[in-house]
Amino acid sequence: MQKAKFDYNKPCIVFIIITLGFFQNIITAQQLAFSNAEGFGKYTSGGRYGSLYHVTNLNDSGTGSLRDAVSKPNRIIVFDLGGVIKINTRLIINENITIAGQTAPGGGITVYGNGIAFSGNGNNIIRYIRFRMGKSGDNKKDTVGLSNTKVNIIFDHVSMSWGKDGTFDANGYNIDNITLQDCFIAQGINIDNHSTGGLIQCSKISIIRSLWIDNKTRNPKIRGTHEFINNVIYNWRTNGYIAGGTSGISEVNMLGNYFVYGPESIQDSHITRTTPSFNIYQKDNRIDTNKDGILNGEKLTNYYTATIQNTPYDYPGVNNLMSAKETVNFMVKNSGASIVRDEVDKLLINELLSFGTKGKIITTEDDNNISDGVGFVAKGKIKKDSDNDGMPDDFEDLMGFDKELKDHNLDKDNNGLTNIELYFEYLIIN
Repeated sequence: MQKAKFDYNKPCIVFIIITLGFFQNIITAQQLAFSNAEGFGKYTSGGRYGSLYHVTNLNDSGTGSLRDAVSKPNRIIVFDLGGVIKINTRLIINENITIAGQTAPGGGITVYGNGIAFSGNGNNIIRYIRFRMGKSGDNKKDTVGLSNTKVNIIFDHVSMSWGKDGTFDANGYNIDNITLQDCFIAQGINIDNHSTGGLIQCSKISIIRSLWIDNKTRNPKIRGTHEFINNVIYNWRTNGYIAGGTSGISEVNMLGNYFVYGPESIQDSHITRTTPSFNIYQKDNRIDTNKDGILNGEKLTNYYTATIQNTPYDYPGVNNLMSAKETVNFMVKNSGASIVRDEVDKLLINELLSFGTKGKIITTEDDNNISDGVGFVAKGKIKKDSDNDGMPDDFEDLMGFDKELKDHNLDKDNNGLTNIELYFEYLIIN
């Protein structure tokens, strides 16, 4: 996605950045994780007011590594370079941590070679980063896995792929207040005949504007309290969205989603394993089955044995509900780790835009024919930051902050977002 050009001569834009969080805070009476955080996890605080940690190298461990950064709680993590971090063992993320992947210069950050999991109680904000597990990862493990008691976690613009068990799994009813927004959940590898998107059985989760692509099954398999809004599901094989598959009660708002059959998708497999205890409030979901290279689907009306509800559940929802067709157009431009898309995400978008003619269930990442599995990711160069507080001098000058003082955890404008959180927002529109 090409960054919007920021005009320093238009102070109104700066004003919008500063005040957006403030006005939303008044409306919600709670502080959002960031200005456009949505869903059950939108009030996650992450590492706010914690210590600042600069990732200064691409090593698997040691001082300045991402592994060292996430090893202790109460941290705000920024990146002084872009590139691929190859990890040999699983990356364990401590509690009360913000990972601001949008701070990485160059091509952003890709974590490759194994998966990630969470320790402690959670309270994590994870943004604009790629997690790609692959063939060398631990057997029967997920690319991103949540288990046991984890609460208040929000994934925003995260690209996840190549799980050996699941690609995104949240398995445990004590897991609560989770948001997955603007993400890619892609290409569960079939090396063990288990290419899956995700097994999600937890307390409350919102899945918003996310692309589920090239996963043989579980796109996702989900039960419990959840909302599934403005997602695109493309080129599954045996099962698209698995509606519970159990007699246990599930209650879902299912709004504005598009199911697009791909080359591998078998007939009548977009929604499977429904039961009468799976309760759906549905609106404007669509399905395109003909694989003709044109997005020309029809309204989805058959929810099989699920129970259709006439009124929506009182869930958080989204600020801007799109139609299913609008969702596809939006996703192509914006979802995933999209400030700079890597070769893998570009391949996935190209498959989606074929609308039924391209895409495959892969055995391993080698099937993509991308060099080194993940391709080249540029390191880039950071701007001058005199006080090393994670905010470059030109931004501090623009905002009237003190570039000789580590003021990243201050809230100069009393809008609820700290100075460095305003910088994180600024990076997204620039």
